[in-house]
Amino acid sequence: MSLSREELLARARAVRAIVLDVDGVLTDSSLFYGPRGEYLKAFSARDGFAIKLAQGEGIPVAILSGRVSAPLRSRLAALDIDERLVIQGSSEKGAGLRELCERMGIGSDAVAFMGDDLPDLPALAAAGLSACPSDAVPDVRQRCHVVCSAAGGGGAVRELVEVVLTARGRWQEIIESWGSGRATLTQDKPLDARRRHER
Repeated sequence: MSLSREELLARARAVRAIVLDVDGVLTDSSLFYGPRGEYLKAFSARDGFAIKLAQGEGIPVAILSGRVSAPLRSRLAALDIDERLVIQGSSEKGAGLRELCERMGIGSDAVAFMGDDLPDLPALAAAGLSACPSDAVPDVRQRCHVVCSAAGGGGAVRELVEVVLTARGRWQEIIESWGSGRATLTQDKPLDARRRHER
């Protein structure tokens, strides 16, 4: 979907929340199964950093996944993503996006959604800013406002966050803040620290 730079920036400036699919977006869509049927996922540290940047700018990040995943719960806890902003096992992503918007008190036109495959199409169509990784399926790439240069699980989420923060006029200031050593960021919580806190 082709937009002028002005149209893209206008849509990105209107974003008040970011909603992400998981498999193929936060991961490269691979599932690693162990001998007992358990499976693991690999997540990008760059994407995690970008999520923390967005949160630090007052932009909530929500999750809309068709799969229920224990590894995902651990990763989201490390990133301080509010459990109320997480929907797993969604069979209809359009309805899932509407539910998340209701929970956040915003319209879907104020949401950036990133997906990578056909089940994501309803949410992509409803979002004010639609985005996908470079390796999304062709029918998704054709319908997105932003097609990232990075693949799923390889920094695509970071690219989307940069688009949104650039449109807000914040990206250059963020770069300068990190370059001068003034910036700070809440680090991912170690798993054992989270467990102690939960007790």
